[in-house]
Parts: sequence; structure tokens; C-alpha cells
Amino acid sequence: MSDIPVWQLSAVETARRIHAGNLSAVEAVSAALDRLDQCNEAINAVTMPLHEHALGAASAADSARAKGETLGPLHGVPVTIKENVDQQGLPNTNGLPAFAQSSAPGNAPVVANLLAAGAIIIGRTNTPEFSYRWFTDNPLRGRTLNPWDAGITPGGSSGGAAAAVAMGIGAIAHGNDLGGSLRYPAYACGLATIKPSLGRVASYNPSAPEERPPSLQLMSVQGPIARCVADVRVALAAMARPDARDPWWVPAPLAGPALERPLRVALTRGPVDLECDPKVLSALMTAADHLRAAGYVVEEVDPPNIDEAAERWRQLLGADTQEMMLPAIRQFGSERINDLADVLADLSAANDLATYMRLSADRTRLWREWAIFMQSYPLVLAPVSQAPPFPQGADELGTSAYQTLVAQQSMLYAVNLLGLPSAAIPTGLNQGVPMGVQLIGQRFREDVCLDAAQVIEDAVGVLAQTLWART
Repeated sequence: MSDIPVWQLSAVETARRIHAGNLSAVEAVSAALDRLDQCNEAINAVTMPLHEHALGAASAADSARAKGETLGPLHGVPVTIKENVDQQGLPNTNGLPAFAQSSAPGNAPVVANLLAAGAIIIGRTNTPEFSYRWFTDNPLRGRTLNPWDAGITPGGSSGGAAAAVAMGIGAIAHGNDLGGSLRYPAYACGLATIKPSLGRVASYNPSAPEERPPSLQLMSVQGPIARCVADVRVALAAMARPDARDPWWVPAPLAGPALERPLRVALTRGPVDLECDPKVLSALMTAADHLRAAGYVVEEVDPPNIDEAAERWRQLLGADTQEMMLPAIRQFGSERINDLADVLADLSAANDLATYMRLSADRTRLWREWAIFMQSYPLVLAPVSQAPPFPQGADELGTSAYQTLVAQQSMLYAVNLLGLPSAAIPTGLNQGVPMGVQLIGQRFREDVCLDAAQVIEDAVGVLAQTLWART
């Protein structure tokens, strides 16, 4: 058996050893908690360590195995949960001091599903106020640092999740994605993730006082971040179990029918009116080369109306921010998050009901155009962002700078408007900073996205291993 430290094991390998009796759940969880104690203070990724709870659950997991009970696919695997979904009895702060003493009345579906799969929650991870930034900082928990470089963002809003799993604090991190909050942290921290299709993973918070705004219902999804594609795949399967509390959930198979080979991939640099940074372009070409070497046919061709899809996202989210979110932001948010929310709200042209209805209806046209395009190109290779990971605080440099930053993320959130799955995968380091790409698939074809991500990972390797070697 390998002498690799237990905290470095993948989720798949951890579960395999526990199932085989070569590793106990207590040993796996203890190793993750020791790693948390060793390095979390330096990066501030886990806001609420759960040592006692996790060790108790691990002991129960070992007892269940000893009794011959049926074991889930993640039995004994240590995971973290982002601090914006409900975990029974614990605060769902969403980065807000006002909710530091709250207590969730039940588990969100994604938490319940991970627990049903046998995972053991070792802590809750940091998020910006209202989970509303591509940077992870808030007045309650403070700033999360990127393990690769403290001067750049770990991403947001799942920055705590990504920083934790990159450092070996748990094998899988839960996150969510309204405008790139899974893919951007994975990009910034050199990790793998999948933004699932709308309806793949059930979403609901028992503590929510009212239903989410329409744009959040239609564009926000739950998903996993991990160090390798195999772990993302097994975590997605665990998260995707049904839950009647989310009427948007769809009982779609995790693997679809075989597609015609060789599979055609559309390579896009993003919206034509936005400059693509040379480092981003290099990552795209590296990924394209790896896919071609594996038999994919990669052609430089743009999907339809990327810029329009991005604009619709900004307009609809801005309108929902004005109408349904600003009152809470005004009441509970800091001056900083109020300023940023004002800029996002001002990006919307939907300042009357008729305009909002037309913008919402127009989403269907964009979905249709992409669906037709993807009959010819079932996979789109695209930037995560038009720029390398931003310096910390780059969204606090004034309105003009923030508007530029929002535009540079257009390729990221256009996918949310379309409800499509997208995997993010690293392509290597550029001057010590992780770079990567996203792979966008047809609805409910996460398997096709992850197959292509696996090809790139096989060529590049698991980037976190490089991080551990130098820290």
C-alpha cells in the first residue's frame, strides 16, 4: 500500500480503502482534521471546523462497516460544506454578521445527499457577503487567501471551498454557481469542478424566509470542487439524488447515449468584443492540443450570441437584485457589498415589467440557438475568464474598473443563463499561477464535459500535488 499521506488521497481512493478495510473512517477524517489544524489559519478557508462532530460520525461509519451494513460510495470520505447552504443546527451565515448565531432547521438537499452517500462533514467554508463576489471576504469571517499566491483571489463565491480542498482539507468541497462560483474558484486554485445542468442537483434551504428570485432559481446550481476529475464525478453522482423540495430537479441519467466520433469541439475565445489575455489564450491552445491528441476534432468557431447571453444574465440578475435582493443587502450588508450590488443592479435595463418579461422570454431563443449549434459541436472549449485570476480586491477599485472586471467574466456567466453543464480543469501554471479552461456541454451531458476534462488532466496531472510539494 502506498505511503502517501492519508490527507492526500483522492475521495475515490479513500472510499476504496475504507470499503476494503485497509483504512478506517476515523483515520481518514483525523488526517483531514490534522491538515486543517496545520494550514487553515494561513488561508482562512474553513470558517467553522467540526472536529467533534466529524470524529463522532467517523466512528459511527466504522461501526456500520463492522456490522456489515451497506456502505455508500463516499463512506468515510471527509468533505466540506460552503457556509451558504443549510446544515442542521449550524448557522447559515452567507458571510453576514447578522446571521452568525442562526441555526438551520434542517439539511439542504445537497447536504442530505452527501450524508446519505456516507460522506463526513469536517467543516464549513468561507463565502463573500450574500455569496455575491468573485472574491472571498466578509466582515464576519475575513478574507480567504489563495494557497498558490496570497496576492490573487481564490475565487468566489466558493473561494473557501476551493482553497480548502487545494490544501488537502477534505477530498471534496461543496460549492454553488450563479455566475461562475464553482468554476472561477477552481480556475484560481488549480482544481477540477463541474457546474451541473439546471435541474441536476436539488437546491433548497429550509431556513429561507421566502423563495429565491427567478434568476437564482433558473441560473444557480449546486456542485462539487475536487482535486481530480474522478472525485468530481463521484461527488456529482452523490449530490444528484432526488429531493422533492426542489421542483426543478430532473431525473436525468448521469451518462447519456454515445455520441458520434470523432467528437467535434468548438474552440472559442469568448465574446468577440473582449480581448483575451495571452495567458488565457495559451491555456486554451494547450487544452485544444491535448484534446486533439486524444482524437477530438477541435475547430475555432464561436457559438451563437455569447455576448448577448452574457448581457441577458447581467440584465436579469440586475433586475432581480433591484427588486428582491437590495432590501436585504441594505439591511444586513456592509458598505462595500452595497456599492458592488449597486453597480450590478445598474447593469440592468429591465426597469419595468414589460422589459423584464421580454428579457426572460428571450432566454428561450438563446437556449434554442445553442442547442441547435451543439448538435454539430457537442462540446465547447472556452475561457473561464478573459483574464488570469484577479489580484485580491480588484473589484474595489471604482465603478469603471468593476464594470471591466464584470465584462471579463462574460464567458463564465453566459453559461449560467443557458442552464448548460460546464467543467473547469487546470491546464498548468503560468508564472506560478494556475490557469485553466472550461468545457461546456449539452444539457445533462456532464459526462461528456468530464470525459474531456479527464483527457486534459491525464496530460497535465493533478496540479494540487505541485502545490503540496512547494508548501
